[in-house]
Amino acid sequence: MSQLPPDPVVALTPDPLTPDRDVTHQHFQAGDTVVVLKGVAGGELWGDAMRVVAPSWHLPTDEDGWRLRDATGGQQSYITAHPRYLVHLSRRCPDCLIHLRAMEDALLPKYPGDDTLIDCGWYTTTAVGQLVHVADVRAGR
Repeated sequence: MSQLPPDPVVALTPDPLTPDRDVTHQHFQAGDTVVVLKGVAGGELWGDAMRVVAPSWHLPTDEDGWRLRDATGGQQSYITAHPRYLVHLSRRCPDCLIHLRAMEDALLPKYPGDDTLIDCGWYTTTAVGQLVHVADVRAGR
């Protein structure tokens, strides 16, 4: 997993696992470094690395979420995300490793190893700074 430059090729690809992932809010703690997996590049998964900052309510899912900080800044340095969107980078936890391996098994064969940055089109950011998976988007939000 590596953070790559912008300008990905958007290739809408179903996310076979994240919408059904069962991760509690307590799985992550303030200070954890996480990644939101977004696609494939160079035969690896890639995504946005962020630091968990504080508990927050995730309006699109009406569940506990986390406020995240993107240390590289960009258009929006802080977002709120549901725990099932996150994978630990700062520690090797079994749940995140299982999810990561399953995502690799599902996606890497579809996009063999060239260096094209493929954004699978799973996430959008709402007007109030909340990261939302396409499976969680509700009408009117």
